[in-house]
Amino acid sequence: MWLPIIGLIVGIILGLYSKINVPVEYINYLSIAVLAALDTLFGGIRSHLQGSFDISVFVSGFFFNTLLAAGLAFLGVHLGVDLYLAAIFAFGVRLFNNIAVIRRILINRWSGGKVN
Repeated sequence: MWLPIIGLIVGIILGLYSKINVPVEYINYLSIAVLAALDTLFGGIRSHLQGSFDISVFVSGFFFNTLLAAGLAFLGVHLGVDLYLAAIFAFGVRLFNNIAVIRRILINRWSGGKVN
C-alpha cells in the first residue's frame, strides 16, 4: 500500500526540482493526466483497504482513464469545445468520493468499528 504513496511523493519532489517546462498548449492535457493519476492512486488505496485490490484493474484503469480523458480533450480542441472540463469534473468527483471512503474506513478502523 505504501509503494504508490512513496511513488507520488518522489514524483512530486522530482517535479518541483526539475527544470522541465510544459508548453501552454499542453496544460489541459497535463491537468487531466494528473487527475487521472490521483484518481487511480486513491482508487487503488480504497480497494486495498476494502480488500479487493487487483493490479490488472489498477493498471488498466489508469491507462484507459488517461487515454479516454486525453482523447476527449483532443476532440474538444478540434471541435472548439472545452470537453476536457467533463473529464476534470468526473475525475474530481471520483477523487473526492474515494478520499471520503478512505477516510471513513480509516476512522472506522481507528475507532474500533464504532463509526458507520
